[in-house]
Amino acid sequence: MKTVLPLLLFAASLAAADPAQDMLAMAKKSPNSAEFKASLAKIMRESRGAMGYNGEFLFAAESKTPPTLELDEAPGPKFTRLKGSDLWMARTKLTTGTSHRYAITIDGKANPPIDFPAFGPDSYQKADVPPGKLSEKIVHTSKIYPGMETNYWIYVPAQYNASTAAALFVVQDGQGYANREAGNRLLITLDNLTHQKRIPVAITVMISPGTIGERRMRSIQYDTVDDTYARFLREEIIKDVEAKYTIRKDAYSRAIMGESSGAICAFTVAWFDTERYSRVFSRIGTYTSIQWQPGKKDGGNIYPFWLRKSPRKNIRVWLQDSSNDLENQFGSWPLQNIQMANSLKMKEYDFKFTWGNGGHSTAQGNAQAPEALTWLWRGYDPAKTSETYVMDPAEKAKPYWRVKALNRE
Repeated sequence: MKTVLPLLLFAASLAAADPAQDMLAMAKKSPNSAEFKASLAKIMRESRGAMGYNGEFLFAAESKTPPTLELDEAPGPKFTRLKGSDLWMARTKLTTGTSHRYAITIDGKANPPIDFPAFGPDSYQKADVPPGKLSEKIVHTSKIYPGMETNYWIYVPAQYNASTAAALFVVQDGQGYANREAGNRLLITLDNLTHQKRIPVAITVMISPGTIGERRMRSIQYDTVDDTYARFLREEIIKDVEAKYTIRKDAYSRAIMGESSGAICAFTVAWFDTERYSRVFSRIGTYTSIQWQPGKKDGGNIYPFWLRKSPRKNIRVWLQDSSNDLENQFGSWPLQNIQMANSLKMKEYDFKFTWGNGGHSTAQGNAQAPEALTWLWRGYDPAKTSETYVMDPAEKAKPYWRVKALNRE
């Protein structure tokens, strides 16, 4: 025991180490030290003037005159000048599990707003939680998309046992998640939730959009409203993964996630392949007309209306968007996501709609991943192979979403 205890303490200190923690501690104890000033300058270079840890946040600016902070579209805390410098800082506490939006005015010049995630405790690495194992990059050449090359990664939780079939979680734009040190913290979140038994033991497959030579296939794969991508998963990628790992084939045990065009892709897979997927995590979804060809092919803009006029499918959906999301020639991301929410409600789907004030940003989706994944997998019983999802009575009692022109006089 005398030799084990120091090792355990050392492991705990490693798990707890986070640059933001150190910065916040220095901000309280020695804000005018040379070390802190150098670190504050680094925040401005590398973190766009903001850094946080588990609800505590630090904002930084370099300005000859007092800078001002707008936070969540309201005046933020006042900056304090560091002695003998033009460096300023402001500290505050913010709600975790969501994103926040800030803009700093420096020497009278207003900077564009920035969205940032406020991660909660389940998004940070813990000493007592065993990490999963990430595969090397796997390169796949498709036949369904002839000549297309796709990279993908497989993440296997520490709790996986080949003698027991695991659930499956498929993630679009996987190149952004196949990195434990990435700002989205997905792999850490999966470790924590699996360890806490809030989600089942699941093989996670993170897939990047494909390319044919120099041609990028992302929109064709993701924004097209048909079953092609579902077949690509079923007959190629997941088929290869199933050859390596023991994976359940029932839709009850499969979830799929994406953001932007990857979000509509995730919904499309579940819509066209309900026998294999029933849980959807849709983030800033592109339910717009990108691949619409009038008179020839439907686009994602059809989904809100398709939902209302089609028999209800057995899909559970977490839907997320924000008021400052995109507005362009393809459509309105905020309005289409509101339409999706109202259509899901009208047909009494088991869904949850979360609404923020951000732009076309991954910040809110990343921060709320622990809550969203727990909600999507709630009630999961490995002894079952199916469940008929029903709308939460609390949601049924709520009104439809309505739009007010809040940004206009």
